Amino acid sequence: MTFSLPDFRRKWSCRGYMSTGAAMVTAALGLSLVLADRAEARKHAAPLDIFGLGTPRPRTTVHSARIPLPKPRPEEAPKATDEVAPEAEGKPSADNKPDGGKPAEAAPPPEKQLSACRVALTEEIAIAPSIPDIRGPGACGGEDLVRLEAIVLPDKRKVAVKPAAILRCPMASAIADWVRKDMVPLAASLGTTISDLDNFDSFECRGRNRVVGAMLSEHGKANALDVRAIKLANGQSIGLTDRTMSRDVRERVLHSVCARFSTVLGPGSDWYHEDHIHLDLAQRRNDYRICQWNVWDPLPQVAPLLPAERPEEAPPREVAAKPEAKEGAEDEATEKSAAPAEKPDGNKAQPHKPATKKRR
Repeated sequence: MTFSLPDFRRKWSCRGYMSTGAAMVTAALGLSLVLADRAEARKHAAPLDIFGLGTPRPRTTVHSARIPLPKPRPEEAPKATDEVAPEAEGKPSADNKPDGGKPAEAAPPPEKQLSACRVALTEEIAIAPSIPDIRGPGACGGEDLVRLEAIVLPDKRKVAVKPAAILRCPMASAIADWVRKDMVPLAASLGTTISDLDNFDSFECRGRNRVVGAMLSEHGKANALDVRAIKLANGQSIGLTDRTMSRDVRERVLHSVCARFSTVLGPGSDWYHEDHIHLDLAQRRNDYRICQWNVWDPLPQVAPLLPAERPEEAPPREVAAKPEAKEGAEDEATEKSAAPAEKPDGNKAQPHKPATKKRR
């Protein structure tokens, strides 16, 4: 076996070890450069790090903001007193709540603003306290409602509404004005004043004339009032549909209500308003009004059960009841007077036959 140096170099060359060492040195230098770049990247953000995957930037030092002090209190401002209001002494403070740390209840909603009608309808005109709005089935109910209990007259007397009527404020105001300005002078012409107003019906959620399926009545909107009579202080009563009442009085009531209300229904309008008067303020196109109330004349006097006493100067009943018999009696008297002249010889006259009654 021969061994030569060229063969040794060809089989066991040192170039591989030398190239491996050079690669390791190159890798070590590259790693050190990478570590240096990362350390430098902590101070400056990488321009291509759009997803924020690099090392987070160090936070800058937070500087506390200077809070401005309040302005000094002016000399002309009122000085605060250390005394506690007497009404606040008995109230628990907001910090010392009895329920511990429970949150405070929600504040109540603001009060509803009063309407112009409610402001004008004072206690000098009517006793009509406000009541909550009514939301019934369908379109029943309404807003700005009052309970009309009495009407105050100009002389401070009160006309009680029996029973109290639940109405809208405009309707209650119209009723009060009607009684104060129209009915009081009417009662004064009769020598008395008004004491009560007979309320037959006011608010009621129903159809017209209480017919099932009919259009909603103005009573269901608290916009109508049914009146039967107006009672007077002397104990009498003005029955609006009473035929025994003076026709002139009822016609004066008719003209007054038709001038103030948009709907007036009474006797003659239908079979539902023969014993009362319906009043409402329904709004129609072109301010159309309805006034249907017939003021009937008094009923004829009914003949009494017993006949009247017969006057003394009247003729006998037999003669008055039978005029034919009366004529026959007169003829008989004439014949009797003529009989002696005809028969002077004294012969007895024949009896005259009574007249017979004619048939009709």
